[in-house]
Amino acid sequence: MLLLALIERKVVKMIPENRRYSNFRKEARLKKWITIFGFAIVLFSWAGAAKSDSPLTVVDVVDLNRYLGMWYEIASYPSWFQKGCTASTAEYSLLSDGKIQVINRCHKDSLEGPLKVSKGKAEVVDAATNAKLKVWFFWPFKGNYWIIDLDPDYHWAVVGEPSRKYLWILSRTPTMDGAIYQEILERLPQKGYDPATVSYTHLRAHET
Repeated sequence: MLLLALIERKVVKMIPENRRYSNFRKEARLKKWITIFGFAIVLFSWAGAAKSDSPLTVVDVVDLNRYLGMWYEIASYPSWFQKGCTASTAEYSLLSDGKIQVINRCHKDSLEGPLKVSKGKAEVVDAATNAKLKVWFFWPFKGNYWIIDLDPDYHWAVVGEPSRKYLWILSRTPTMDGAIYQEILERLPQKGYDPATVSYTHLRAHET
């Protein structure tokens, strides 16, 4: 394997010239550890590739009429465009052309901070499920909005996107039951997300 050969060459160069290959047993032992080390690197690289390359799955179907309305952001992956935001909400309504109006609101730095409002649009890009949408606030820049977990009664939802850089946990109410929140977190690794990266959005993000 090319990788193992390169590792071996690198390690051998670190040994002084007058001591190279002076002892057959030492050489054999060295090659053994080089092989083990090389295989470890390969296995770790495969594991990382499998995680990042695995496709993100969405829910089977979304009833857009039930999904419309006000959502409260309970927690999310930290993102630069939401820095300092708290008490964040997202409101969705259907437009006459079939697209969805998006109104995001948040208070900067605290619940009493200035209100920030961003308006955009969204459209379904997977009519089979309605779970994959594109959202944009500044045309032509669009972002993925994939619904990856959803309460059967539409009380909460989890939104992600294929690169797994962003994640949002949404609720119909400003707070979420702690047991439900924990169950959502426990399912995130199945989607390739790290629960430890999730941070609360509200000052009282979930009920104990």
